[in-house]
Parts: sequence; structure tokens; C-alpha cells
Amino acid sequence: MMHIIAHRGAASTHPENTMGAFIEAQRVGANGIEVDVQLSADGEVVIIHDEKLNRTTGVKGYVKDWKLSELKKLNASFGHKGKSVSEKIPTLAELFDWLQTNQLSCIIELKNTVFEYHGLEEKVIQLIRRYGFENRVILASFNHYSLVYCYRLAPDIETALNYREGIFMPWIYAKSIAAKGIHPQFRAAHDVIVKESLNAGVAIRPYTINTEAQMKHFFKKGCSGIITDDPKLAKQVRDWLISMTN
Repeated sequence: MMHIIAHRGAASTHPENTMGAFIEAQRVGANGIEVDVQLSADGEVVIIHDEKLNRTTGVKGYVKDWKLSELKKLNASFGHKGKSVSEKIPTLAELFDWLQTNQLSCIIELKNTVFEYHGLEEKVIQLIRRYGFENRVILASFNHYSLVYCYRLAPDIETALNYREGIFMPWIYAKSIAAKGIHPQFRAAHDVIVKESLNAGVAIRPYTINTEAQMKHFFKKGCSGIITDDPKLAKQVRDWLISMTN
């Protein structure tokens, strides 16, 4: 079955990277969620996409300069245009506590391209080990050096490389750094790349697939999964396609 991965949770309807968005993704039938992690000033693994706080919390500053106790006082739904709700920035441990209550998979994007976040890989892997989520988590990043480091630290935990522009034969490149999957921006996920990656045994999950036409296209091509802001629509499209083939 082609998996539906909710990008930062159900980000089309709920504040991104919040527990509300993750819970909604499960409710509408997503198979997994995708989250972004950084380190607070006191070394806690927190879930937030931007290095700067302003877009999602309305305050100035960088995540790395705020302690967890300070980050927890912020409203993580500041930038959301939907109904008025107040959400907190979750920690990865808080997410894992909740994941214990369901069977969702989880792609963890290491946000370590702007800042290195020394120790981020070790702390994320330590948490994965603590919760026994080695088979439910995929580590992803645009920093491919970081993915190689993750593999060396924990070869049993799957890695997948994120990229935006074209990579020549990305399925071969992925295997060269021991990654089992690729997550291309959808414009870089040409049909031949989908086909050859799958033939090579490399999972391909394009992002961010938000229109019905895009969903139909990538589902029909047999992608391992799609990463989408709208898991509810994706499930409706997938269910419709399945009904048409039965």
C-alpha cells in the first residue's frame, strides 16, 4: 500500500509540527507523520521547522538560543490561519510518548543545514532506542553528511536523503551512503527516477504533494509514499484509486 505521510502533521488544517496536527493526521487516516527537529539552548530535542521563531510563534530569535522552558511559553500556532488555537512546541520525547498509543510511522528530519547542532544525531538516536522505535522511524536530512553519520552510529535505523534539485541517478547515490530511501521535491521526482529507484529497491517519497492531480500521478506511479500537507485529501484520492482497480 502506498503510504500517506503527513508533512509536519496535518499542516493544511492545523498548526504545523504540533501535537494537534499529529493527532489530526492520525484521525484522517495518515500512515505516518513527518517532523522537523532542532536543539534548544539547553540541548533538548524540539520539534519545529524554521531555525527562526518568528513565522510560527511570532517572536524574534533562533530556536538554538532559547531554553526549553522558554520555548514552552510560546504559542506555536501563531502563523496558522485557521481557527484560533494555542499549541506548544513539542519535544521529540512528547511525540514518542504519543506514538506509543498508535502504529504511525515517523520521518524525523534533522534540521542541521543552517546550524550544525552538535550532538543532535546522538540525542535523536538515543530517544529512538529508549522507545524501541528503530523499525518505525526514518531519519532524513538535506545534510547528507549527517545521514552518513547517523548510519555509522545506528546502521539498523533507516535513513533517507532529502533533496530539491536534480541528482544524477539518485538511487545509486542513495545506496552509496547506505540510505534506503529518497525524498525528492516533487519537481525533481521525474517518472524515470520513480521507476528506477523502485526497481533498485530504494523507497521514494516525494514532497510536498498537495493537489489531487499530483496525488493521482504519484500514486499511479507506485511511489512508496507521498509526503503531503493534506493527508485527508490524500486518503480520499488513494481510496478512490483503489476502488477503481477492484
